[in-house]
Amino acid sequence: MNDSRQYVVIGGGLAGLAAAVWLAEAGKRVTLLERRGRLGGRTHAMTVDAVDDPPDNGQHVIASGYDHLFRYLSTIGTRQYVKFPHQGTLRWPGGRAVIMHTKGLGALRTLSGAHPDASPVERARALLATLRLGWQCLRQPADLADLTTEQWFQRIGMPAKAREALWDWLALGVAAEPVRQESAKVLADVMATGIRLGVKHRRPATIGYPTTDLDTLYITGALRYFEKHGVEVRYRAVARRIQIADGRVTGVVLADGSVLPADAVVCAVPNSAVGGLLDDLPEHAELYAAADKLGYTPIVSTNLYLDRPLGTKSEFEALIGGTGVIDEVFDRQRMTGRDTERAWLYCLTTSGAYEQIHKSNEEIVTEQVELLRRYYPAAHDAKVVAAQVVKMPRATFSQVVGTHGLRPDQRTSVPTLVLAGDWTATDWSATMESAVQSAARAVELLLALPSHS
Repeated sequence: MNDSRQYVVIGGGLAGLAAAVWLAEAGKRVTLLERRGRLGGRTHAMTVDAVDDPPDNGQHVIASGYDHLFRYLSTIGTRQYVKFPHQGTLRWPGGRAVIMHTKGLGALRTLSGAHPDASPVERARALLATLRLGWQCLRQPADLADLTTEQWFQRIGMPAKAREALWDWLALGVAAEPVRQESAKVLADVMATGIRLGVKHRRPATIGYPTTDLDTLYITGALRYFEKHGVEVRYRAVARRIQIADGRVTGVVLADGSVLPADAVVCAVPNSAVGGLLDDLPEHAELYAAADKLGYTPIVSTNLYLDRPLGTKSEFEALIGGTGVIDEVFDRQRMTGRDTERAWLYCLTTSGAYEQIHKSNEEIVTEQVELLRRYYPAAHDAKVVAAQVVKMPRATFSQVVGTHGLRPDQRTSVPTLVLAGDWTATDWSATMESAVQSAARAVELLLALPSHS
């Protein structure tokens, strides 16, 4: 029996893209609504005319355990654009650098003693603390959600040098919040998921990166898939409210007053945009309160074009002690093989950028270039050819103490209305994998509904 239902996906970010792709894969009639003039949400490429280059609005890293993301990339035909290197770099002021191994026994050594000045005793203490941390990830203390990551590190006896070299930076990367306010449970949950997936796949979790721009990785293949499977994409279509009557979805009210008939809806918008859409849902007040309480975390990304190379040792490097200005430096030449005739491109990221987000673009670039010169001697005389600052004041939902348990399930009280987005409940923190895993769960719920004529 053919399914004549009309499925509507609200939001063209990664969660919405994945939901639309997988509904179409199942043979459903799908309409995707996107309020802007392009797809990708917080994940897309940009342009810099001065150097004729397509940088991204923020550099992505991809963990080997991102099973749902790899499923999405395989479906749209772009899985080959993700690479997993064997190492990264930890860099200190003055240019001192330590290789950060991301695979095998080298990764274990990195986790337990990456600081170049750590004594044998400190390395032994770091190893014991790391083992204790891993055990508590899998067997979590009851009060973990009430601790900051910093308090957790102190409790398990993580040495100061191990924290400086790796753990504070790693925790910041996981939750985009400084360890003094980040919820310890976020890091614990992510590490537990990584450990379990490592056991499942019989290989340690590691970190990779895209070898192409984000449009090519996430969007172009999806558009081809939509064309092939008859998915209608409506741009600049602003959804105002999902209509519900007699316990089922009937349509989506748009900003122009029109109503798009719908038999099932995936609401795939971030927590900052959900207000009003769910007014007809009985539990809407509870969902809105959760969305508000989750709050927002700012991230600043800068695409910095220089007239010479920085002298990096690997594709991505962590600036130890640079927190608040630059967390990571990504060498796009090494990552994508881009041409350097006009300039060298480095993507700089700052997570939890509460201070930077309020500064002007010029102030941010000046501050970042000064910091780069402290860490990279080769940058001392470098000149900025072009710079593109991307401020994302609401980059992700906030993952501070007190937010555990707020993320809602994909299922709602109306079976034909499901939620998707990285802010809904998944096995991961605010990541691309979280967005896509939520889409997979939302689609599974809709596909499990009984068919009707």
